[in-house]
This record gives sequence, C-alpha cells and structure tokens, in this order.
Amino acid sequence: MPAAAFTMESTSTAILLLLLALLCLFLTLSPRSKSRLPPGPRPLPLLGNLLQLRSQNMVTSLTKLSKKYGSVFTVYLGSRRVVVLSGYQTVKEALVDQREEFSGRGHYPVFLHFTKGNGLVFSNGDRWKVLRRFSIQILRNFGMGKRSIEERILEEGSFLLEELRKTEGEPFDPKFVLSRSVSNIICSVLFGSRFDYHDERLLTITRLINENFQIMSSPWGEFYNIFPSLLEWLPGPHRRLFQNFGRVKDLIACSVRDHQASLDPSSPRDFIDCFLTKMAQEKQDPLSHFYMDTLLMTTHNLLFGGTETVGTTLRYAFLVLMKYPKVQARVQEEIDSVVRRARLPALEDRASMPYTDAVIHEVQRFADIIPMNLPHRVTQDTAFRGFLLPKGTDIITLLNTVHQDPSQFLMPQEFNPEHFLDANQSFKKSPAFMPFSAGHRQCLGESLARMELFLYLTAILQSFSLQPLGAPEDIDLTPLSSGLGNLPRPFQLRLRAR
Repeated sequence: MPAAAFTMESTSTAILLLLLALLCLFLTLSPRSKSRLPPGPRPLPLLGNLLQLRSQNMVTSLTKLSKKYGSVFTVYLGSRRVVVLSGYQTVKEALVDQREEFSGRGHYPVFLHFTKGNGLVFSNGDRWKVLRRFSIQILRNFGMGKRSIEERILEEGSFLLEELRKTEGEPFDPKFVLSRSVSNIICSVLFGSRFDYHDERLLTITRLINENFQIMSSPWGEFYNIFPSLLEWLPGPHRRLFQNFGRVKDLIACSVRDHQASLDPSSPRDFIDCFLTKMAQEKQDPLSHFYMDTLLMTTHNLLFGGTETVGTTLRYAFLVLMKYPKVQARVQEEIDSVVRRARLPALEDRASMPYTDAVIHEVQRFADIIPMNLPHRVTQDTAFRGFLLPKGTDIITLLNTVHQDPSQFLMPQEFNPEHFLDANQSFKKSPAFMPFSAGHRQCLGESLARMELFLYLTAILQSFSLQPLGAPEDIDLTPLSSGLGNLPRPFQLRLRAR
C-alpha cells in the first residue's frame, strides 16, 4: 500500500510539472498584441534562459549576451521576463531621459522575501514617493550634505585612525574595522549616537550585513533570485540570509522601543524619532504609509546601504593603491601639499586635490560595486528604442557596461585616474559615472558616501602608507564573486606610519 501511494504521488507530481511546463511554454511563445519585446535567447519552459546564464556569475553572462543581441534584449530568469539594458547611451536614455517611466522597483526575490515590498528601497507607487520625500527631508535635517555631517565623519575618522594605529605595523584584515567605522556614521543618523567599536550591537550589525552581502553576491544568491520557490525547499547558505535579516530587524525594533519610551516630538534626536512622530501624526489616517513595519524596513534599508557599499569601496581602494604604489605616492604628495600634517583633510580641500578626487572616482568606476544595479520596472507601457515594453516589465541596467563603455573611457578595462582628469590635470566629470545609479531611483545616500570616501581615504593616507604582504604585481583585483555586488578578494596589509 505505501509503495502504491508513493507511485500515485510521484505520477501526480510528474503530471503537475508537465502541465506547468506546457503552460509556461504557451505563455512564453504566445503572441503579445500589446508589446514589441526586444530580441533575446529562446527560453525553455520553467528554466527560462538558465542554459545561457551558466557562467560563474550572471554579470558576465548578461554582458556576453549583450554582445550578441544588442544593447536592449530580453531574457527569462526562470519564468520571469526581464529586459536588459547595456551601454552608457542606452542606460542613460532609460534612467535619465525617461526617468519617470523607468522609476519602478523591479522584482528582487532575496529582498522581497524579507521586505514584502515595504520600506524605502523596495516599495513602489505612492508609498515609495512618500517615503523617499520624507527620508530625503529628514536626512537633510540631520546634516546630509552639510557641514554637520562632515563633522561626524571627521570625528569617526579620528576613532578609526586610533584603531589603525593599534596594528603597529603588523598584518591585519581591514574589512571589519572599516565596516564598523562606516556603519557608525549612518548609525548616528538613524539611532542618534555612534557605538564603541567593541559594542556587541555594532559588531552584530556589521557581521550580519557583511555576511548577507556576500551570500547575495554568490551563485546561491543569484540562483535564489531565479528560482525562489524551489530554493525555499533546499538547504544552503541562502537560508542564513533570512535569519540574518530577521536578527538585524530585531535589533532595530529594540532600538525603536527605546526611542518610544523617551520620545519628545518637539525635539527629535534622529531619523527614528522623526518617523515615530510622523506615525503619531497620521495615526488616524487609514491610508498612511507611516506605520511600524515601514519604519523597521526603511531603517534596515538605510543601514544596509550605508554600511556595506562604502566599506567595500574602501577595501577596493586599499587593494588598488597597494598594486599601484606610484598612484598612492602621488595622492600622498597632493595631501601633503594641500593639507600638510597639522590637521585632518576637510571637504573644502577636495577642490584643490584633483588627482585624489580622480583616483576615488576611478576606484568606484573600476570596482563597480553594484554591477547590475538594483532592478527597475516600467510604470506604464513604454516605447523605448523601437520596442514597446508593457507596464510592469522588470529592467536590469548593466552598470558594468556603462563604466566599461569604450566610447566614454579610453581604457575601460584598466585602472587609470586619467579617465577623470583633463589635459590640464584638472578634475573632469564623466556623465557615464553611475555607481549610485541615476534618475529617480538614484541612491539618496550619494552625498554622504562621497564625503565618507574622500575624508576617510585622505585621512588614512595622510597618516599611513599601505603596504602589501607580497609583491604589488601579484595583487589580484578581480572580484571574489559578482552578483548583487562585486566583492574584493580577502587580503591583509601592513600600515607604515608616515
């Protein structure tokens, strides 16, 4: 009897899978009167274009497909249809010239599983517009892009330098001390104060965020985004993602409860206080977007973005400066000439330090921390480059092809600060510089990140020289993995006091 039941269950499962495959094939091949989709590789039922996306990372696969199908093409991630945009001109036409039509947030299962479409980064429609407008205003009120936030970064930079001096020239991995220091900046805005570098809350936040960024940038993260329903049933590191997300959310919730107990609406201390006050003001409005889960998700979005990307960029900068010691030496010469040693570098020095500014921009271009951007979505039926994209179509913009576009950068595959310098060695902007994306979904923490990168890197190079443990030419700048992010390979270095 059990064997017969097992056979019947197996037969039923096989029939169900066959019916699903036929339905998927019908939907894939049936004509669409409303849309004129770009070309692309022919998908298989259920699997989509998995066979064309078999390389070590999806960024490489999609970049190769763009060479065959052009700068606008269609792929299927499982059964989900996605239009991919490649190259500076194409991405710019979408995100900048047609910014309203491409302003939706696309499907990203790894985050959707946790956020359920809530929070600042992964919401859509009126909720996203309201949360973005509110967040921008509050972050500005707490100094984003102003002198007051610069003072916080300089203060945190001093704590970081003190921690780095404790290495006393011995080899160490800079990953976690950089993450803790960078995270403290956004923590001071969100929670009202910085943490000691050995505070258990800060250590937990940075560890969990670092681990999640690494998993999401691995093949496991990519596979989950293609087949989320399947991976719900399979073991693997992707399962830690949601445990980690939940633990960070619990830490934020604990801080929110502390804020509620001591809230003074007339004197908000930080982002959480402002959000709680807004929640109270709109408590009777059934259509309000300000409620507890939105606060938790929005705070998590800001904490994740404010911790990981700048810390990862700084680690790439360390690797690049050790591999090219002449570049490091020239940056230090400029620091010594403009700032000298009596004070820390300040933001106003940047205008007088074109080479340093160019190096930082080139690190961001070359490292390409978020190579595929977060997915966009067209908010209406959209005519684009001779095609008609139906409302709700998800869009992947390959920022790596923007940053490596030979029409915009002379030697796109090489690290070369001259990409951001003119003939007179003055700093030169590039419209193809998009590490923070572009258009309506451009990262609202851009001004903070730019300040952090300049002030941190110049303060460190003013006090120390970065020394590799081996030969500079042996340093490998290729990413350890590439999915959501390009992750630098683990390394150690020595700091020599100057």
